[in-house]
This record gives sequence, C-alpha cells and structure tokens, in this order.
Amino acid sequence: MTKDANAATQEKLGGILEARDWSRMHEAWHEDVVDHDPAPDQAPGLAGIVDFWKEFTTAFPDVTLEADPLVVTDDFITAVFTIHGTHTGPFQGHEPTGREFTVRGIQVSKFVDGKIAERWGSTDQKGIEEQLQLGTSDAQFVSKD
Repeated sequence: MTKDANAATQEKLGGILEARDWSRMHEAWHEDVVDHDPAPDQAPGLAGIVDFWKEFTTAFPDVTLEADPLVVTDDFITAVFTIHGTHTGPFQGHEPTGREFTVRGIQVSKFVDGKIAERWGSTDQKGIEEQLQLGTSDAQFVSKD
C-alpha cells in the first residue's frame, strides 16, 4: 500500500475513535493485530484493542488526542501525540478522581494491506498517575489510537 492509503486509514481511525464506533475498528486494524505494548490484562488482537478503548473512554469520556507530528511512510505511521482527559469513570482498578490529565505519547503502527498489523507505543503513565493523584504503579499504560 502507499503512504496515502495508510494516512487515510489513520484518519479513518481517528473518526472511529471520536465517534466511539467500536463496530468499525476492523476497518483500521487487522483482526490479529500484534500489540507489542499492550495495557495491563489486555487480550490479544483486535478484541483487546477494542476492549481497551471501551474502558479508556468510559473512564475518560472527554478524552482528546492530538497528533503532532505524524510521520507517514509506505509501511509505517509514527504519531507523537498529546492526550487529555478527565477521570470520571473507573480505570485499571482506580475509582474516578474527577481530575484532569494532559500528557504526551508516541505510537508506531505497521501497515499491511492498508490496515494496522502491528503497533508499538508508550504514553506518559507516570504523568497521568501524578496528575490524577493515583500514586505509582508497576503497571504499564499504553494509548491505542
């Protein structure tokens, strides 16, 4: 596929996430996508990614992601992003705090046939925990956008 096709898929994914239209996630992700940096207890494949986003948007219903910069090639998209949200629902064992967070993250997606087949990523988990006053944990937090 071309970088234009991959960019179109990435843009479509943004719309799917914004609309919370989980039934369309297969339009951007391969069913057996390999997530090299899954969230704690995340199931493998597309089902795990969908479950993560359902939990994340329940915990942070006002979540926003702003990618800057976005580097696109014929095989990969690398997105550096800012993520912001308000903790109003339970998340990874923590009850809602009502506090807001804003942190940076990065995601690298490998595309095969115009869909994400592999992903690597990291989000500033310590920054989220500090801003929400959750304390520290050994759990790894990763954003899936």
